[in-house]
Amino acid sequence: MAVFFQKSPLHCLDVWTFNGNKATIWVKRDDLIHPTVQGNKWRKLKYNLENAQNQGSKTLLTFGGAFSNHLYAVAAAGQLFDFQTIAIVRGEKILPLNPTLQFAQAAGMQLHFVSRSDYRMLSNQSLEFILNFINLSLSKVYLLPEGGTNDLALRGCSEIIAEIKTQLDFTPDVYAVAVGTGGTFAGMLSGMTDADTHCKAIGYAVLKGNFLEQTVQNLLNQQKVQPTCAWTIENAYHLGGYAKINAALLQFKENFEQKYGFELDYVYTSKLFYGIFQDLQQGKFPPNSHIIAMHTGGLQGNLGFSQKIQKKQ
Repeated sequence: MAVFFQKSPLHCLDVWTFNGNKATIWVKRDDLIHPTVQGNKWRKLKYNLENAQNQGSKTLLTFGGAFSNHLYAVAAAGQLFDFQTIAIVRGEKILPLNPTLQFAQAAGMQLHFVSRSDYRMLSNQSLEFILNFINLSLSKVYLLPEGGTNDLALRGCSEIIAEIKTQLDFTPDVYAVAVGTGGTFAGMLSGMTDADTHCKAIGYAVLKGNFLEQTVQNLLNQQKVQPTCAWTIENAYHLGGYAKINAALLQFKENFEQKYGFELDYVYTSKLFYGIFQDLQQGKFPPNSHIIAMHTGGLQGNLGFSQKIQKKQ
């Protein structure tokens, strides 16, 4: 299965000097894993796809919003690995479809739009109930949760740490990643070893509310994992909630891309790097820190998000 995919490169982004303190930022470029099944979405799908194949499943069914990176990746993976794909999409159908859903539909994904209340209800129901609700009679269907986070997803994300260690001749001081469902962060924490006891892992929240620490802890408890490093959730840079942005973030994203020559997405990685740079300015990292920042992909959503911004202007 992995024949389609490559190990993502690790780039030294910059040596940051502020008030006499230095920090080196490295970027794990998971956005370069694959053109369409990129970033943490491939990490989360990898073992789920393998499991679906082993079970003889022919169809993948999952959930997501209208701009979901997860839906986009599942549709692309279905096309690559010969699965039918079905999506329960939160909210009413709006025509023309946005670029995310246009791609998913073109890749063969069946889109079933439901109200937000029905979406919440269905996300906690059995596969049989869901299929009956959308009037489908299918066998050998493999159910993927919203965002793709489950035990097999954490297994895939845990491999990030070992992969980074093959690319460096030292152990980093800080790992930083944007956090939505918590799966990627929890997976990375579960991949830590005794060699990482001096490290700190920071999850930069893209959602409003101080609940993500408990979400991550619950995922770790399910895995019966006790991380070997200290970790925390940084809640200062969500800018009001999921997919919420402001002029400062837009300017930061533009300046960053011009300086460093690669793209960030609006929802996750822009907030991650914005937060890292703000924390560097405030002296929150120890001097001479080596910081690993995860680029988790999500670039497919930029076109649709840019269109939303233009409509509001």
